[in-house]
Amino acid sequence: MAWRQLFLICLSAVALLSNVEEIFMQESDALNFLKKHSKQSPRFQDEVNVENRQKLWADELRREYHEEQRNEFENFVEEQNDEQGERSREAVEQWRQWHYDGLYSSYLYNRHHI
Repeated sequence: MAWRQLFLICLSAVALLSNVEEIFMQESDALNFLKKHSKQSPRFQDEVNVENRQKLWADELRREYHEEQRNEFENFVEEQNDEQGERSREAVEQWRQWHYDGLYSSYLYNRHHI
């Protein structure tokens, strides 16, 4: 059995080596390929530059949009807090007016008798 497996391995190795010539190209073809593809053509570089400018422009628009949304939300929250504070002050003032008996000045109202 071992000889048979070894024989099959040798046959597959020979088959691989016979295809090596098909895998590699001629030296002149390889040099031509490298000459053509070693530098990017100016047209291709211009296309890359245009694409990068478009990406930067889209990023800037996205940044401006999110900044505007954040500012609007911050203004909304600030307005809500101001309104809540005003309602609280009004409620406290109404409570003080309702419960004030006129005997003590308002700044002493919540204090107990000294």
